[in-house]
Amino acid sequence: MAHLAIEGVSKLFGSASAVRDFSLEVGDGELVCLLGPSGSGKSTLLRMIGGFERPSGGTIRIDARDVTSLPPERRPTGMVFQSHALWTHMDVFNNIAFGLKLRRLPKSEIRQRVKDALDLVGLANYGRRMTTQLSGGQQQRVALARSLVLEPKILLLDEPFASLDQHLRERLREEVRDIQQRLGITTLFVTHGQDEALALADRIVVMRDGCTEQIAAPNVIYRQPQTAFVAGFIGSMNFVQSRTKSGVCDHPLFPLAVPVEDGPVTLAARPEALTIRLSDRPDAATVHRIVDFGTHKMVDVDLADGSRLKAMVAPDDRIRTGMKVEPGFASFFVFRDNELLHRSITASDDAETRALLQV
Repeated sequence: MAHLAIEGVSKLFGSASAVRDFSLEVGDGELVCLLGPSGSGKSTLLRMIGGFERPSGGTIRIDARDVTSLPPERRPTGMVFQSHALWTHMDVFNNIAFGLKLRRLPKSEIRQRVKDALDLVGLANYGRRMTTQLSGGQQQRVALARSLVLEPKILLLDEPFASLDQHLRERLREEVRDIQQRLGITTLFVTHGQDEALALADRIVVMRDGCTEQIAAPNVIYRQPQTAFVAGFIGSMNFVQSRTKSGVCDHPLFPLAVPVEDGPVTLAARPEALTIRLSDRPDAATVHRIVDFGTHKMVDVDLADGSRLKAMVAPDDRIRTGMKVEPGFASFFVFRDNELLHRSITASDDAETRALLQV
């Protein structure tokens, strides 16, 4: 296990800033996901940790040792790339053994370490297969074994499942999490998929434009977003534009008490916090579409101003398309200029949610 400390790291490509003044500490055995849209700087940051890019500023330390200027081969890191990067002219055994041979380890030790790595990733009998004979999931396991066989202190995963289908991605991420916990290896995982981050991470770092938006545990990121960007990027979120005057929103359907200064605001609520009831108001909303997921129904509601909200209802709810309804927020967030100004806490919130919101 290892401790990673990133202090004020930046990366410039010409005049363009890919990462700006980024700082993060990752504890021994922790799995941290770097999450953000394309171009947010997450892969560039991972490459700087692995030594494949040189920072323009800042410091990277592993177990208090400054590795900022060290090349990849001199860092105690192992990196798994999205493209697998396997040698097609070598079989599985030699792909995995390649790094060990460069270190001039004894043949007996190489054989044993490759065998152990293959066992670890569930490919015990695949050593003599050519990589071209493997499925995409098997190739990704070989790429993971090739990194783990070097016994790195820190494992770096750069969107390793992006090219795989949904079912295989879910299965492999469970396997990776299981391996990571068994080995206790400190891990950074880059993804733009929120489901992967929520399922895998001890903590999530949400990035945008090379900067950090929020760092927190998955449940805190979901239930307590600190910016409008995080609220919209993680999970599904309803946004309603309004204004406040004397502590009350002026939206006709959401006349909510909001203790913030007068001015424009964005109201935000999760689908599970959006309530809907039948209404005969002239400005009532209309049920546009209903999708039945078995465990719940997702209802699209069109407001009179043309905007659309999503509500989650019980699977046995009898709501139908075309019905006139009045939406409401059981709990909500208030943002202005991306900044969180206020969050509501209702009597129906469970104890865990209330504790989180009161942090």
